[in-house]
Amino acid sequence: MKQAKQFIVIFFLPVILILSGIAAFNFYIDPYWTYGHNHSYNDHQISVDEREQKTNRVYFQDFSYDTIILGSSRTAYINQNRFRGMKAYNYSVNNMSIREYDTFLQFAEKQSTQKIKRVIIGMDFFKSSIQESEQPVSLRNYEEKVQQRFYRARNLISLDLFKYALQNFQMSKNNEVSELRVYDRHNIAYAKKTNAAERLENTEEKIERFRDEFYGRNYQYNPRYKEYLLLFKQRHPDVELIVFTTPISARLFQTLIEEGQLDDYERWLRDITSVFGGVYNFMYPNKVTLDLNNYFDGHHFYPHVGDQIAARILKGPHVQNSAFGVYVTDATIDAHLKEVEQLAKQLAP
Repeated sequence: MKQAKQFIVIFFLPVILILSGIAAFNFYIDPYWTYGHNHSYNDHQISVDEREQKTNRVYFQDFSYDTIILGSSRTAYINQNRFRGMKAYNYSVNNMSIREYDTFLQFAEKQSTQKIKRVIIGMDFFKSSIQESEQPVSLRNYEEKVQQRFYRARNLISLDLFKYALQNFQMSKNNEVSELRVYDRHNIAYAKKTNAAERLENTEEKIERFRDEFYGRNYQYNPRYKEYLLLFKQRHPDVELIVFTTPISARLFQTLIEEGQLDDYERWLRDITSVFGGVYNFMYPNKVTLDLNNYFDGHHFYPHVGDQIAARILKGPHVQNSAFGVYVTDATIDAHLKEVEQLAKQLAP
């Protein structure tokens, strides 16, 4: 019996010590944002699964906001604090579908100690296709996951999280952004800096990907797109909706035209304007989109562009002759689209 006890101690003690060390380090770095502490060794956090990470932040930490920002990875680069006069939380995640908006907003409304007064939505043209908007996706699985018993405890002893924690520790220690999207502990996203050659290579790669996956023969405008937007609006009648289009580079916009999607782009803008009464359109050839230095891949803009988007929205819909961002209504959309068509002609090689 004594030998058996000794064997158990010898066998299990190292396991317990190892698991304790992993749990302590995972807690200290907190790569899945289930705790709120902030220090110099965890202030750089890689984007692993933003749906889970941001939902953890909403559920486990103090959550008191009057504005929710929704959108894809492009919108994730907008600093929520740039919307002065609003207490905004950027709940944008990678590859968000318009059919996810409803459950994201519902969950935020349920958790916030303040009433959600407004929603700011960054809309992507390529997400208007059947391929990208017809699947009935939602946040429900993540809601259920983060509310499971012992969820945080299981995370503490996760080897996968330990691997992410090590990456975060190294980045934080070196004070460098070594990934394409890195968050601080205040939900602000940063992007890895690239040189001109890298930006050009990344842009060409994204252009070919969009040709192959999202534009051309793979693109078919979803005839129910407007219906889904109307449904979202009807489900949240007491929330102010501020909508803008995300500005892709002029190079990628030119690809859209070459692949035959200009008519779809115009239909998309008309549907958005019809549903919401107006939209801040940033997706057309302008001083920002014509400069590849504003993008690291021609598809995702750098955070400083997000600052300009927020500044333009804060100026309101009545600004005239804006060099970046035009507020479009039913009354002005025809003239605006004619102007976009003229600008697009100048892109042709």
